Amino acid sequence: MDPILEGLVTSTDADGRPHLAPMGPRVSADGNRLLLRPFPTSNTFRNLKRTGEGVLHVTDDALLLARAALGVADLPAWQPANLVSGFVLTDACRYMEFRVTRIDESGERVQLEADVVHAATLRDFWGFNRAKHAIVEAAILMTRLHLLPREEVFADFRRFAVIVDKTAGPREREAFEFLQSRLVAEGLT
Repeated sequence: MDPILEGLVTSTDADGRPHLAPMGPRVSADGNRLLLRPFPTSNTFRNLKRTGEGVLHVTDDALLLARAALGVADLPAWQPANLVSGFVLTDACRYMEFRVTRIDESGERVQLEADVVHAATLRDFWGFNRAKHAIVEAAILMTRLHLLPREEVFADFRRFAVIVDKTAGPREREAFEFLQSRLVAEGLT
C-alpha cells in the first residue's frame, strides 16, 4: 500500500477562485499517481469532480496546515499552475499538479485516482521537528472531534503539549495555541 503524504490541495471553486484544504492522499512510490479520499460533502471534492484538476503541496508550515485543517486559513501567496487550471502556493516546498482519471463515489469517502502531470520543487524542505508532527496530529484530531471520545482527545493534547513545549519554535507554538483555543471554543475543555 502506498504511503499517505500530508499536504495541502488547491482546487478551483465554481467562481474561479482558489480553494485550499488539507489532505493526505496516498502517493505512489514513483510520485506519479495519487489516491485522494475527500468526503463527498467537501468543497474540494465538488471542485475536483467539476474540473478534474488540482495541485497537491508539500509544506513544512505547521501553522498553515493547522489553520487549513480547521477551515480558517487565509490563502497564502500563489501563482497559476503550469499544466492544469489551478494554483500553486509559492511558499510550498514542492508541489504536484494532477488530473483526476477515475472517481469512485460508492463508499463513505470518495476515491479519486489521479495522474501527476507536473511536479516541481520551490524551496528546500526544512523538515519537521517533533512539535510540527504533534501539530499535524493535533490538527487531524480537531477534524475528528465528532468521532472520538473526549478523554482520548484530551490525553493526546496533553501529550502533544509536552512535545511542543520541548521542541517548538515561535510558529509551532502559535499553531498549537491556535488549536488549543479552538478546542476551548468547541467547549471540550
